[in-house]
Amino acid sequence: QVQLVESGGGLVQAGGSLRLSCAASGGIFSRYVVGWFRQAPGKEREFVAAISRGGTSTTYAGSMKGRFTISRDNARNTVHLQMNSLKPEDTAVYYCAAQQTLALVTGPNEYAYWGQGTQVTVSS
Repeated sequence: QVQLVESGGGLVQAGGSLRLSCAASGGIFSRYVVGWFRQAPGKEREFVAAISRGGTSTTYAGSMKGRFTISRDNARNTVHLQMNSLKPEDTAVYYCAAQQTLALVTGPNEYAYWGQGTQVTVSS
């Protein structure tokens, strides 16, 4: 069973960048697809990006394409989310999630393991 811890959130001005990290422990990390989700106050949790077990395949929500980049380092059991050109509407708690699967899944119900989240606030 894998445990996940996010870091790297904070306050940034619109147009700025942040790099989130997700550190995993307690499992064979390379067996897990990892996704990032976010949840703003009063809104449902939404998919941001996901990366395959080996890191060769990625998928993004439409509004994040071209601004966000997901990557992973299986030797260090970490996944990163590089976020550029941030907008106030990107403000949310960002969660990483993991699932032992072959498919590049994008639904929150398809992930069994979740971190506690890290707050990202983008000021205008």
